[in-house]
Amino acid sequence: MNRKIVIGLSDGVDSAVAAYLLKQDGWEVHGVYLDIAGEKEKQDAQSSAEKLGIELTVTDIREERKTRICDLFADWYTQGLTMNPCVLCNPWIKLPSLIKRMREVGAEKIATGHYVRTDGKHLYKGNKDNDQSYMFSMLQRNQVERLVLPLGEYDKTDVRRIAEEIGLTVSQKPDSRENCFVPKGMYYADWLEQHYEMPGPGPVFFGEREIGMHDGIHRYTVGMRWKEDMDGRRLYVTGIDPEKNALKTDKWENTFTNRVLIYSMHWIEPPEKDQFEASVRVRHTRWEEPVCRVTLERNAAGKNVRTVLETETPLRAPAPGQPAALYRGDMLLGGGFVMPQK
Repeated sequence: MNRKIVIGLSDGVDSAVAAYLLKQDGWEVHGVYLDIAGEKEKQDAQSSAEKLGIELTVTDIREERKTRICDLFADWYTQGLTMNPCVLCNPWIKLPSLIKRMREVGAEKIATGHYVRTDGKHLYKGNKDNDQSYMFSMLQRNQVERLVLPLGEYDKTDVRRIAEEIGLTVSQKPDSRENCFVPKGMYYADWLEQHYEMPGPGPVFFGEREIGMHDGIHRYTVGMRWKEDMDGRRLYVTGIDPEKNALKTDKWENTFTNRVLIYSMHWIEPPEKDQFEASVRVRHTRWEEPVCRVTLERNAAGKNVRTVLETETPLRAPAPGQPAALYRGDMLLGGGFVMPQK
């Protein structure tokens, strides 16, 4: 068996420990640092590579990330959609970069430091306290089959302990941010306004009644609390209308739904039937994953144009644009994007 492997080595602790575990398992490890940050972050990755005694290649992906992820992020927020950039960056940029290097060094496998399990063909939830499988819900099947994921069974405490034991300087480094292009401490909407033309103020409605003005629809997602109460009750955003530049609000009990519409459904495990049972996550959380009835709606040509999820227990405020990941037990079946409710 070819024992060469390429790992995405970031400036953090997870990928460094993953690389160490691969070496302990007899792999010839080649690291790739995907350069998206500053010199300090690159130095941290280089320090880990030197400590581990592995080759490190630096690949600058900033321009590709801007055109494929950041520009899309801005466009979606102007349309009232909530985007999780990591879910698209993994299959579109990060893993293809690793596969490119894999071919250059004559390897057959790639690895990352994500907390996800794999058996070489399928993806499963990682350790329950660290599970990141949601972030892999849009992967291609050929990407899954190349993946080795050393941290799937580990929790973060054990990973930091290993890092300390082997003398990695990043052992106590804080966890990375979800939106890696937004500077630490900056609100994503402020970053958007610095780099793109964003919508201005507009009306806020409770039913048919206008109750105030918002400061830009890109500053809100469905489920977010509105800043003012109504008759002593908190209000929450339940809809975003980009054409009218308006927000819709309602009371807490009206933010729940048992029916979610999904478009652009991507299957890692293609379904055998057009109706089946699964569980669903509509955000990166481990506490809300209700059982649902999945129905694939097809057009006259047989193409799956929309997927309908009917949950046993209500979901709170699924935000249009957010990925919805489907599971059978611990196995990740795939994911699509939440549609606005009609």
